[in-house]
Amino acid sequence: MTWLLLSIVIVATVASDLLQSYEMKRIGDAKVNLLNTNLILSIACLAVSFFTFMALVQIAPLSFAVPASAGSFIVETILAKLILQEHIGTRRTAGTLVVLAGIMLLAR
Repeated sequence: MTWLLLSIVIVATVASDLLQSYEMKRIGDAKVNLLNTNLILSIACLAVSFFTFMALVQIAPLSFAVPASAGSFIVETILAKLILQEHIGTRRTAGTLVVLAGIMLLAR
């Protein structure tokens, strides 16, 4: 159950951040419309992430839940490159690999 909740937290967080970033880049300097579908979906995903994280810390130690949820950074970096066409430099790649190494140590 712990890994299922962690997966939901990561997927919901990534979806929220990607939707928000995509929409902010799409509208640029235009006035933000909070009734925008992508922003509403982003807020909904963020709510799912928050409440799932609350359930996760009820059954898993906080010292596991917080670092393990950093897996969203790895997925977001990869999807930012693939979907949003962002430039991912050497330093950012190295930082992402360090986070990955930490999560792998935590999972053992």
